[in-house]
Amino acid sequence: MKKYWFVIAILFLFACKKEIAPRPYGYFRVDLPTHDYVVYDSMATYGFDISRFACVEKKRTSQNIDIHYPAIDGTIYCTYETFEKGDFYKVSEESRTLAYKHVIRAEAITERVFVNEEEKVYGILYDFKGNAASPVQFFLTDSLHQYFRGSLYFNARPNADSIAPMMTFVREDIVRLIESFKWK
Repeated sequence: MKKYWFVIAILFLFACKKEIAPRPYGYFRVDLPTHDYVVYDSMATYGFDISRFACVEKKRTSQNIDIHYPAIDGTIYCTYETFEKGDFYKVSEESRTLAYKHVIRAEAITERVFVNEEEKVYGILYDFKGNAASPVQFFLTDSLHQYFRGSLYFNARPNADSIAPMMTFVREDIVRLIESFKWK
């Protein structure tokens, strides 16, 4: 009888062996708030709706601003410029060239055109798929004298999977910015 207990004990020891399998990488869960907007007014040149969870950092020497999201460590770098009446093609091509510099890392680039005849705001939103440094860029113009451009960057290594929830959140804010944009 002792032999049987010994054999059963040995079987239990070897029968419960776990098989080791590699686990996929996981990402931290980020709880993003619901969208809430306030009006940003540059006092001189333009205005738009901005997320209540973003901070605007105005540059001293120009109308350029940085829209920073402290909770997710992302920033929309915005540039405002004026141009002469005949230079619209040059300015729009410069914006397109800057956007398409990301084609090296991006798997695809989609463009969405925005037209607001009432406010004289025309623009293009560029979405980059894949591990591009900037997942979203845009430019707006009145096609006569003013130009406003923005690029979203996260302070992290470009990884489309890990930044996807934050990028989607901020992209929604960018679309709201574009749709509410007004020249003064």
